Amino acid sequence: MPVFLAAAVLCLSPTVHDGDTIRCGSERVRIANIDAPELPDSPKCHDRRVSYAWCDYRAGEASRAALVRLLSRGRVMIERLGTDRYGRTLATVSVGGVDAGDYLISQGLAKPWR
Repeated sequence: MPVFLAAAVLCLSPTVHDGDTIRCGSERVRIANIDAPELPDSPKCHDRRVSYAWCDYRAGEASRAALVRLLSRGRVMIERLGTDRYGRTLATVSVGGVDAGDYLISQGLAKPWR
């Protein structure tokens, strides 16, 4: 298992997958401590065994769009905290000192992860 240092690093070319996941180059980064609504192609919303999925597709699109806008405002920094069960890096993501997770929660486009 990789060991991550808690130093923030610059993400030079971030791309947004959904409201709580970005790519930094080839690295998949899950924004820690938030849950954003799912997008229409999410298998979680088609599997009735998954009760925790937030399947409001309109909100999912709005969350992704808000994250794209935020990341376009400046230098994107990630602070790696570990990995999740899907192998994604768990990290705080910030732009100009604005925490992306806190920002999305303040806009009603994400919830704190329980």
